[in-house]
Amino acid sequence: MSVTAARGFTAGAVAAGLKASGGLDLALVVNEGPEHAAAAVFTSNRAKANPIIWSQQVIGDGRADAIVLNSGGANCFTGSEGFQVTHSTAEAVASALGISAGDVLVCSTGLIGEQLPLDRMLAGVEAAASSLGENGVAASEAIMTTDSKPKRSVREGSGYVIGGMAKGAGMLAPGLATMLVVITTDAVLQPDQLDRALRAATRVSFDRLDSDGCMSTNDQVSLLASGASGIAPDLTEFTDALTEVCRDLAEQLQGDAEGASHDIRIEVVGAASEDDAVEVGRSVARNNLFKAAVFGNDPNWGRVLAAIGTTSAAFDPYNVDVSMNGVRVCHAGAPDRPRDDVDLTPRRVDVLIDLGVGDATATILTNDLTHDYVHENSAYSS
Repeated sequence: MSVTAARGFTAGAVAAGLKASGGLDLALVVNEGPEHAAAAVFTSNRAKANPIIWSQQVIGDGRADAIVLNSGGANCFTGSEGFQVTHSTAEAVASALGISAGDVLVCSTGLIGEQLPLDRMLAGVEAAASSLGENGVAASEAIMTTDSKPKRSVREGSGYVIGGMAKGAGMLAPGLATMLVVITTDAVLQPDQLDRALRAATRVSFDRLDSDGCMSTNDQVSLLASGASGIAPDLTEFTDALTEVCRDLAEQLQGDAEGASHDIRIEVVGAASEDDAVEVGRSVARNNLFKAAVFGNDPNWGRVLAAIGTTSAAFDPYNVDVSMNGVRVCHAGAPDRPRDDVDLTPRRVDVLIDLGVGDATATILTNDLTHDYVHENSAYSS
């Protein structure tokens, strides 16, 4: 059910003719209340798509009644005409639902630098509004671009529900990874509470996904609360449940990364601070030599040490341990067990790095670098 699992939400999805494939490409999620609290976080890329610019204005008052999302075009670097398409799309949603355009979030995903056809967008909005119902599954399919499958997650709290959908397969790097995410809940929460919970959840989920080191112009994670359950949960409990949803969606994004053959989990322990642990994990996640070695099922731990040596984190490079899939291949900066003891043929690869200087830890998610990734991102504009 995804975004319609929580009470007070409906969704619609249609094929508006934005994708050459003719598939579903426009989704509409509506908060029917009684409350309309919302929060959102956005890409930290200075190059922002028109929908991001619009949605950042909308979320300023902590209210959102609906969110419209399209695939088939990012509407980024499309000038004033592109911004007018975003504005007109929000106006069309407002007209169809009898709400204010200033309470409509807009998301787009697809090719950068191409205009979205306004006539198709407006017709799609009208059709989506006419199809509103428990269509969360179809909505999650409509936002896919190079994704091979939709991403959905639902968690039940103490009398309330959290449901989410996500898209993303390429350009997965922090600044929220690269994706569109919509999360709904029927809990009773104020906008400032939603904002705190969302930022805490994304910090340890989407912000820790670094598949290919490329940051998008269109990242947006939106959280809408209808209050339809009548339950005002403990904020810590809600944040924990929200974090579970975000982590689940982040792992689904990792598992569907373009061309990947391995899902790599880099856990850094023994760090002086969490920031150090994140920096070390990310340095390995972005190291193409390491990622290529994993693609070849080669436990080349020397590339791990070389990568973390480029960071400013506190550690002694000659007192670091590295394990791969449960085998400690490096101890105190020197060889430990033979590389042949490591089996990297499974899809999942676990890398454990012990810096040996503190108690802080962090985990970064990434993928290997494959022929298929290079082909997919060179064979067409993406």
